[in-house]
Amino acid sequence: MIKLIVLDVDGCLTDGKIIYSNSGDETKAFNVKDGLAIRSWVDLGHHVAIITGRRSQLVERRAKELGVTHLHQGIKEKAAVLEKVCETLSIPLREVAAIGDDLNDYKMLSSVGYAFTPNNGSKHIQKIVKHVCKANGGEGAVREMIEHLFEINDEVEDYLQLWA
Repeated sequence: MIKLIVLDVDGCLTDGKIIYSNSGDETKAFNVKDGLAIRSWVDLGHHVAIITGRRSQLVERRAKELGVTHLHQGIKEKAAVLEKVCETLSIPLREVAAIGDDLNDYKMLSSVGYAFTPNNGSKHIQKIVKHVCKANGGEGAVREMIEHLFEINDEVEDYLQLWA
């Protein structure tokens, strides 16, 4: 059973675009369908960690909205941070699923029980994951991942009951 999901931000929770305004503000677009699935995962008593290489107040805000309590930004060694999260939660890596799209996710994705990448993830990442999503990053790949995990965990009915 998968008990913890780990999410990359740019290219997974977003389409990977980073937009700056003339005043220096940064914007990101998050998919509401991904958010519903993440919130459902949390509501069913599972854990979520966001581990991302960049820092953004927007990511902090989105994590808070979704009930994500394990937020790690500005991380170069994602696998090492994941190991610490697993230690804290007493969850073995084989009970972890992660989604990442690029080479900075390689080591982390190689270490988990079930690895995903969006359809537009790096071809090198696509070779090492168990599941390449049909959706692109920022376009429902995280929702696809979570719904696949509900099937693996035999929790589809519980998921649907949240919204019945």
